[in-house]
Amino acid sequence: MDTIASLFSFITTPVSWVIVQFHKVYGALFGADTGWAWGLSIVSLVILIRICLIPLFVKQIKATRAMQTLQPEMKKIQERYKNDKQRQSEEMMKLYKETGTNPLSSCLPILAQSPFFFALYHVLNSIANGDTIGVINESLLQSAQKAHIFGAPLAAKFTDSASDVSALDASLSTVRIVTAIMIVMMSASQFFTQRQLMTKNVDTTVKTPFMQQQKMLLYVFPVMFAVFGINFPVGVLVYWLTTNVWTMGQQMYVIRNNPTPGSKAQAAYLDRLYKHVTNHGKIRGRGQKAIVKAIVAKGRDRNDYERKFINGLSKAGLAAQPDGTVAKGEAQTATLTEDGEATAAAARRQQPKRQSKSQRQSGTPKAAGEPTSLTKSDEPQDAKPAGPAKPKTGSGGGRSKAQSGQRKGGPQRPKSPSKK
Repeated sequence: MDTIASLFSFITTPVSWVIVQFHKVYGALFGADTGWAWGLSIVSLVILIRICLIPLFVKQIKATRAMQTLQPEMKKIQERYKNDKQRQSEEMMKLYKETGTNPLSSCLPILAQSPFFFALYHVLNSIANGDTIGVINESLLQSAQKAHIFGAPLAAKFTDSASDVSALDASLSTVRIVTAIMIVMMSASQFFTQRQLMTKNVDTTVKTPFMQQQKMLLYVFPVMFAVFGINFPVGVLVYWLTTNVWTMGQQMYVIRNNPTPGSKAQAAYLDRLYKHVTNHGKIRGRGQKAIVKAIVAKGRDRNDYERKFINGLSKAGLAAQPDGTVAKGEAQTATLTEDGEATAAAARRQQPKRQSKSQRQSGTPKAAGEPTSLTKSDEPQDAKPAGPAKPKTGSGGGRSKAQSGQRKGGPQRPKSPSKK
């Protein structure tokens, strides 16, 4: 570990300088030799580093979203070239190049803060060994060795012997209890962060090997923290626990306000947005407008949650606009915009049905709500001139009688003999 940390020795001086500057501030408040002064200095170092890494975190989110979007295409390539690994790799790289995505972009924040992590480890390890490093001189070294967090020295480890711990003016049981609690909290925060990412902010419609890898990391990372944590000094555990808590809070904010399309988090977000829009009649904030704008631009490619949101606005008499705002409008017009075919079909079904010729001749009543029209068979009988009807001869007359004069199911009158 010392060999790996020594590779980042070029950054130990800046890290030690930042810690010393924060220590001056907190030392004036809590005392120079207290654990609060040195512990809060490490926490402030984490916050400063993570603030500087926010642009990389934004890139990580975009890269993760892009990778999730490419999962169906990647699955097709894997199935198509499952017997040719080389061709499969070539097609994958071609897909990454065409879409401008990079699988390693999702690891940028972790890779970027790794030098700071190893530099801090190297600083604390030097303090434990009684060596000056960076801008930490002899007086600061003695002050840091006296600093205790809940009775455990900053430079103490879970694996230290009783003699090593006693040299730092502490007890072995106290050090192991404090470090064990911090390791459990560190692993639990990592597990919760990964779990909320998998259960809330992942498109559940996509089932690919990438999803299986994410599920594997759900359990691998906490175990790694637990295994390596016993070799970390208390100060490094403070650093790593702080960065895990920061990551968890940062991810919770992103999941709530900018969820992945198709995820459960998006369903909850659109439900909250729908309630707000229907109550206030407008979109607030650039973030909400950007999301609504993206949903409108998708058109027929919207997922179920997005279609439900648009249809809900339509029923409430509102219509989402291309610029991300909403405007009042008729529900019928909004429905036509969302699902033109279904509305047009409904309009056609509302038109009155035309009757067939046999229905008009037999006088069959039309369905309720349909307009009626008078035909020859519908005219009243008293409109015709009174008098005996003259019998018609010929085959044409017989057919006419059979169609209009004879009663169905009753006794039939004998046909008159035809004249030859």
